[in-house]
Amino acid sequence: MTRLINCFRDKKGSSFPLIIAITLALVIIMCGILEFFRLNIVASGVKEAVQDAILITVNDNYANVYHGVREGYSGGYLPDDSSFSYSVDTGDVYGHMDSTLGTTVESGKHMKYSGDVLEYKLSGLEVTVRNAPLAPSSPRNAQHFEADAVILLEVPVQFGGKQLPPMKIKLKVQAGYTEVF
Repeated sequence: MTRLINCFRDKKGSSFPLIIAITLALVIIMCGILEFFRLNIVASGVKEAVQDAILITVNDNYANVYHGVREGYSGGYLPDDSSFSYSVDTGDVYGHMDSTLGTTVESGKHMKYSGDVLEYKLSGLEVTVRNAPLAPSSPRNAQHFEADAVILLEVPVQFGGKQLPPMKIKLKVQAGYTEVF
C-alpha cells in the first residue's frame, strides 16, 4: 500500500499526457493550415488558367483590333464599305481552360479529378468583351478594348476524414488591349 501511495506522490512522467495533448493539438492545427493552403493553391492555379484563356481571347481579337489601331483607335472594328462594323469574338475560353487544366465536361460542369477523387468543379463562365468606341472625342478618357471573365470555382473540403461544405468562390479576371502608339 505504501508503494502505491509513493507512486502517486512521485512526479516523474507527469508531463507525458500534456505533451501528447499538445502534439495532437498541433497536428490538428497544421491539418487546418495545410487545407487552407491547398484551397489557395487550387484557386490561384485556376485563376491563372482563366487569365491565360482570356488573354488568348484578347490576342485572337488582335486582327480585328489592328484596323482600329491603324486609324488611331484600339477598337474591334472592321472596314465595311464607307464605315466600320463592330467585330469582336469572345473565343473558346472553356476550350483553352480544359486543355490547360485537364478538366472534363460532366453534366455541364468542367471537373478536375485526381485519380477517382474530385479536385474541383468549374461552371458559370461569363465572358464580357468591352469594345473601345470608334473615333471618341477624347481618346485618353475613352473605354479601352477589354475582356472580363467570371467563373464559379467549387472545391470540396475535407477535414478530419469528414466532408465539409465545399468552398465556392467567383473568380474574376480582366485582360485588355493597349495600343502601343
